[in-house]
Amino acid sequence: MDLIPAETPLAEELLQIKVGRVALPLVLDTEPKVAVPPQEDKDSIRDSLQASTLDGLFATIFTTTTGGVLLSNLLVELQASPTQIGLLASIPMLANLLQPLGAYLSNRSRSRRWYNLVVYTLARLPWFGLVGGIAIAALGHLSSDQLVMLTLSMVFFTSFIGALGSASWLSWLAALVPHRLRGRYFGFRNSVASLTSLIAIPIGGLIVSRWPGGTLQGYGLVLMLGIAAGFVSLAFQALMMDVDPQEQIHLIEVGKRRGKGAEAQRSGGNGEQRSKGEAGTRGSTGAEEASIWQNGNFLRFLVYFAVWMFAVNLSAPFFNLYLLDNLGLDVSLVTLYNSLSAGANLLLLLVWGRIADRMGNRFLLLLVGIIVAVTPILWLATGPNTLSLVLWLPLLHMLGGGTWAAIDLCNNNLQMGIAPMRHHASYFAIAAAIAGVSGALGTTAGGFLAETPRYGGILGVFALSSVLRLIALLPLVFVREGRSIRQVFKTWLPLPGGRLIPFAYRAVGPQLPVEQSLPDPPDE
Repeated sequence: MDLIPAETPLAEELLQIKVGRVALPLVLDTEPKVAVPPQEDKDSIRDSLQASTLDGLFATIFTTTTGGVLLSNLLVELQASPTQIGLLASIPMLANLLQPLGAYLSNRSRSRRWYNLVVYTLARLPWFGLVGGIAIAALGHLSSDQLVMLTLSMVFFTSFIGALGSASWLSWLAALVPHRLRGRYFGFRNSVASLTSLIAIPIGGLIVSRWPGGTLQGYGLVLMLGIAAGFVSLAFQALMMDVDPQEQIHLIEVGKRRGKGAEAQRSGGNGEQRSKGEAGTRGSTGAEEASIWQNGNFLRFLVYFAVWMFAVNLSAPFFNLYLLDNLGLDVSLVTLYNSLSAGANLLLLLVWGRIADRMGNRFLLLLVGIIVAVTPILWLATGPNTLSLVLWLPLLHMLGGGTWAAIDLCNNNLQMGIAPMRHHASYFAIAAAIAGVSGALGTTAGGFLAETPRYGGILGVFALSSVLRLIALLPLVFVREGRSIRQVFKTWLPLPGGRLIPFAYRAVGPQLPVEQSLPDPPDE
């Protein structure tokens, strides 16, 4: 790949990383040069991102049938307790403890693609066991308690297997998606997933509630369709461009040494001192060489992430339980509310992606996080009355869907931005493990408090969750993303006089197609 000089302050010296049969440019050091990838490289990246989008579409169908409101409704129909429903939500988070092991194994493989395909195939096959259990229960040979235990066992087994591939999958996408396009691409990808949820959730709820054989048989049918979609998603994943983790790590080390030498020549031997001053920010040499426990910036992010996950999951599993059990709503109405949430998520994802690219992920997390923090308190005003059913609950679901679009997008992008690229898989895995433990503790505590009337029941859990969410945002203030508050406000005030309307138009204006965006090289 030839390097062509360019007049841009963001241009950087690049090293090729071999990815399957092509090479991806990797930023190693600031230098007034930009790489122009060959056309076949651009085509391969474009095709991979399109395949990843379709993978996300069918994976969303799979996850909506094997989790969320449909699976929660199954347990409610089987007379499961709030503790068991909390356990249903905590198991996938506890499974994240295996993510460091998954990162270790994937980094020693020679292929991200084949590693992920093997892991996720093994993680999705056991769901056929639950289909069989539902069929046996429908014939009267399996009790409700036994089916509840079988469901929890399937969730346990599949979650722990799938956790082995999560860090590898995120590292795979981090290598394929250029950094400057992450907000836009992941915003688009997530919007496709939200549109799929918008359609799939109410259809699934309608089938479950209206199936002639009953809700149990209806869910069994929906589950079979979801499993089929899960394997279609793996077929699209197989079409994505492969990454060799060992080759990637080796070339990063080579490029890092070259970058040190070039910087030392430019600064007259003072390059090492300058790099120390940049430790803790994205792309700094000191942060890459230090272990995760010496990276103060990432540790501050972990504190925020752990407390946030505890606070969120203290109440998150119980909103659907509150609707289905406390208010006694039909599952078709609850899935309709969830589809409104997915619709709001879809409408705002592309907007949040553009705003995140301009403002930065941390700043947006702080702004939107305050809204997300106070949302559970608003649920205290709901009840089994017409005003709540027609107005208040739909508005709350749309508010939650729209704001969580920003939270999910920015949390992922912020992790990618502040974690050293050489250690991406390990950093992602440790973050997921810590968040999983704290989230599991949150659901366990929430289930206990929801069953205890002296603490206010489920509504008391909602109020406590709001307070803890606000507290969780405090460590995020001290996380450094690489841009100052002054720079953030400059992006919001691009024209003389501080007019905001032109930026708002750009945020919701026509999106740049992926194939037109791909010539921009990744900067990490």
